[in-house]
Amino acid sequence: MDIERRSGCPINLTMEVLGDRWSLIVIRDIMFGNHRHFRELLTHSVEGIASNILAARLRRLVGLGLLARQDDPSHSQKAIYSLTEPAIQLLPVLAMIGAWGCRHLPVSEELGIRARLLEDGGASMWERFMNELRLIHIEDPVGGAHGRHVSSVLADLTAAYQQARDNASDARSPDSAASR
Repeated sequence: MDIERRSGCPINLTMEVLGDRWSLIVIRDIMFGNHRHFRELLTHSVEGIASNILAARLRRLVGLGLLARQDDPSHSQKAIYSLTEPAIQLLPVLAMIGAWGCRHLPVSEELGIRARLLEDGGASMWERFMNELRLIHIEDPVGGAHGRHVSSVLADLTAAYQQARDNASDARSPDSAASR
């Protein structure tokens, strides 16, 4: 990993790698959204990352060894991005950042549900999820472990997010306001 070094402080060095506006968001979208292609990352980003910024972040994260890039065998012009072990080991950090945000910031229910579940699940859930991520991203980076039984942590987090999103959408719809 070739990074700028203002000092040998571990917090500073970590911020040199992850402290820009988009790196953790890209890792989050691959980790929790299972978005593995450029187009998925571009169109599913809640924050609306620009294509040139996304391309630059993906190159940087691959160069730093946090992501791996492989050609997609199903399409000659697509690449599949996978988390590497150092990125997978960021899960507890992301869980704690999310928990802090839920406690101190005006987080929406649908975007905060995964953070709340990860905080409640604690270290044992994080370890199960990291093992699932290793299977998907390291052991079978192209197939994503399709057809193999894997832990249900990602599926459970995704289902909880979708349910919270549907509930929020229902609460905002004119039909639900009329029925109250």
